[in-house]
Amino acid sequence: MTDLLPLQVASFGELTTGQLYGLLRLRVDVFVVEQACPYPELDGRDTEPGTLHVWVQDDAGTVLSCIRVLENGEDRSIGRVATAVSARGRGLSARLVSRGIELCAGRQVDIGAQAYLEGWYERFGFRRSGPDYVEDGIPHLPMRLAGSVPGQ
Repeated sequence: MTDLLPLQVASFGELTTGQLYGLLRLRVDVFVVEQACPYPELDGRDTEPGTLHVWVQDDAGTVLSCIRVLENGEDRSIGRVATAVSARGRGLSARLVSRGIELCAGRQVDIGAQAYLEGWYERFGFRRSGPDYVEDGIPHLPMRLAGSVPGQ
């Protein structure tokens, strides 16, 4: 069953060329093609030393769902949450976001959520942290998951 497939975690330098291709293809398929939103998907952040790519793939090696965890100073952010049309409704994105939060080790985590997903992200503890905005023609809002306080 797809939802029992293991999650993969790697930095850019640890990715194989096949894994990198699969991650980028899924992101372009979802964010550029499906959402009809031509924008620069390759923003330079994938290659940063602190970036972690988290994904699940099927037995044939096809990437079904992915996220990226970024370092932003002491804080972290989760983004590029994408799931293939054929794999939706299986809880893959939820598994990945939960794992991404774990990888953030109690630090504050920010996301730029598509506005219609506000309630979905709230179930992980994220709360709106600012006004709505439009990015590449799509309504978004900033959300934040508070981190733990050092020494407590």
